[in-house]
Amino acid sequence: MVTEVRIYIEGGGDGKNTKALIRQGFSQFLKPLVEIAKCQKIKWDITICGSRNNALRNFNNALNSHPEAFNVLLVDAEAPVTLQSPWKHLKFRDNWDAPPGIDDSHCHLMVQAMEAWFMSDTATLKTFYGQGFRENAISRNANVETIDKDSLEPSLKAATCNTTKGEYHKIKHASKLLELLDVDKVRQASPYCDRLFTTLTAIMGVSTNNPSQG
Repeated sequence: MVTEVRIYIEGGGDGKNTKALIRQGFSQFLKPLVEIAKCQKIKWDITICGSRNNALRNFNNALNSHPEAFNVLLVDAEAPVTLQSPWKHLKFRDNWDAPPGIDDSHCHLMVQAMEAWFMSDTATLKTFYGQGFRENAISRNANVETIDKDSLEPSLKAATCNTTKGEYHKIKHASKLLELLDVDKVRQASPYCDRLFTTLTAIMGVSTNNPSQG
């Protein structure tokens, strides 16, 4: 069984503080997996890498520096995913090649952009932004991975511009929203998010399909 899981995630910009905030958000969002790791006595580490190219470089470096760990690359899809294999999608879009001997279980896609995950949980958005939140500005698409990337931030800003917290701001709001999201709702609306949870649950030796119930 695997003894360590290391995840290299795109996002957080270039600042140390913004990366720390996003790391905190992801740590909470992935808490069902973190709890499994604790129970199984598996080491767990999340690295927020900034750009997607940095994420790939850090992941590739980890294959050499932490060969005993189960290393995971987690990046935005950036575009609709028409190819089943994550590595094939990244080859088509970014001309990235899978490292030798590394299969698709190590490669995971988020959504075209992180904001799509927020669209899956309007209840949390309403609670977070409070009075003035315009729910009808948010996409009703049941599969948030198919929402066009260019429409995500504008629709969130339109929905939040009259709230007391002000319009959606990636640095100020994204990490807090990640912490508050209903993981089950996101998994239902985002097949690749569900794939991440299902894959890592199995890798850590737990048979349940839903780690939040494990």
